[in-house]
Amino acid sequence: MTFVTMDDGVRLWTATTGSVGPSWPVVLLHGGPGLWDYLGPVARLLDDGTVVHRFDQRGCGRSDASDDQRVARLVADLEALRRHWGYERWAVVGHSFGALLGLHYAWTHPDRVASLVHLSGTGLGDWRTPYRAERLRRMTERQVARLAELEAEPHRSAVREREFRTLAWFTDHADRERAWAWAAEDAAAPHAVNWTANRRLAAETDAWPEEAVRDGCRRVTAPVTVVHGTGDPRPITTAAALAAALPHGRLHALRDAGHHPWRERPTELRAILRAALATNRQGR
Repeated sequence: MTFVTMDDGVRLWTATTGSVGPSWPVVLLHGGPGLWDYLGPVARLLDDGTVVHRFDQRGCGRSDASDDQRVARLVADLEALRRHWGYERWAVVGHSFGALLGLHYAWTHPDRVASLVHLSGTGLGDWRTPYRAERLRRMTERQVARLAELEAEPHRSAVREREFRTLAWFTDHADRERAWAWAAEDAAAPHAVNWTANRRLAAETDAWPEEAVRDGCRRVTAPVTVVHGTGDPRPITTAAALAAALPHGRLHALRDAGHHPWRERPTELRAILRAALATNRQGR
């Protein structure tokens, strides 16, 4: 684990596993926005065949604090990491908000992306309406009320923060018997959510016109593997719309997988990721 300093002095926490192999070197982009790297399980699906890099986005997790919370700044950080690690091209795997970040990076620096995996992202179109409806369907009235109560508290204790995160996240999983335990495991992470980053970045990306995103998609030259679980409360229809808007997009639907498919469909996800990372690698 090392820190890499950006051009404005902000240090990003990074971790590298694996070794040089037949597939493209890969960087994993966590979601949020405002969370921290939680993609170690994804790295373990890949690092016996390539080098895998992970990091905490600026202001998040173990990285330095930063008031500069813009997508363009995060894209610049990602490009600085590529140069630091010395790659001409690499593969990018983004999860949730990280999928959107990876997409933006791919249309900003198309010549630097050999392959892109858009994992459990929101896609194109109105995803919030069906997402909110499905989320409510997976909660009891008591859970909805308790989540609202905790969300309204300006300063939650550590215990109440874990309860809040668990309630907020347990609906992400398709396996309803294990959903609470998985969410509680994630909620126990020792890092604070960067709510400023969350609000600023969400407001910025929500304001993007759909046609502007489609224009960006048309600039992506790399093959894009769009992976989405059919049990994710975020609708697969918007993920499919994104895949269709990309020149080289392909949708992979993971049956009965939720927002974290490495938990519910690790074998299938591993095969999809490995195929995506090997794309165009041979002969180059």
